[in-house]
Amino acid sequence: MKFDDLEAKMRIYETAHDHQVLPGIYMVARLDGRGFTKLVRERKPFEAPFDVRVRDMMVETTKHLMDCGFPVVYGYTQSDEISLLFRRDTDVFGRKLRKYESILAGEASARFARLLDDHAVFDARISQLPTEQDVVDYFRWRHEDAHRNALGGHCYWLLRSQGLTDRAATRQLEGQSIADRNELLFQNGIQFNNLPAWQKRGVGLYYRDVEHVGRDGRDGSPVVTTRRRIHIDFELPLGLSYTAFVRQRIEEATPAKAVRDDEASG
Repeated sequence: MKFDDLEAKMRIYETAHDHQVLPGIYMVARLDGRGFTKLVRERKPFEAPFDVRVRDMMVETTKHLMDCGFPVVYGYTQSDEISLLFRRDTDVFGRKLRKYESILAGEASARFARLLDDHAVFDARISQLPTEQDVVDYFRWRHEDAHRNALGGHCYWLLRSQGLTDRAATRQLEGQSIADRNELLFQNGIQFNNLPAWQKRGVGLYYRDVEHVGRDGRDGSPVVTTRRRIHIDFELPLGLSYTAFVRQRIEEATPAKAVRDDEASG
């Protein structure tokens, strides 16, 4: 069999399940660290339940993913996960899911491992969200998950510091309400509301226009230019304010023409 014929035959098996996201559908990628609890608690001497060094490595990994060839308008990270909102009209890799998932997982794993100086792996999956409200609900969901993770993590490690085993601490927290857990922390001198915002809400990354003052090479006069820079937000808003914040990010993900077409069809 000639090479061209052989390649045509085998390519079918490789691309048979090449699913593509339909035009106009929002895409949000979510990446999770594999076995990160063991990684940052046993193999590395990081503080529990949160360590600013791990936070900063997750932030740097998110920044890398926003600048590695995909049109990302909003990055969000909490705990060991990262979420990315792409421009609605992106056509990178023909919107093929396998390309997004494999490349993002590889880029995140490589970047975080280099920062950590140890083996680290992320998986990735894409949510296909048909409406703006679905995008809002997605990020509200992860935002709320950050709050629950923070509350549960602080309670768990408080009990561990008091001598309870992993199993005993987990069992004691089972079935406790949010109020019960807040009271547990309060009785031990921890005001949950006073903890750093990034622990309870995660960290947001998005682009801002920044003015840069340079010099004209001809006469040395000042020249002001505007550049796009990733802004890191360690104090994300809450409640309805966060919903409005996410909607602003969605506007940046939706090209002006698409907005006009949607309004015309409505």
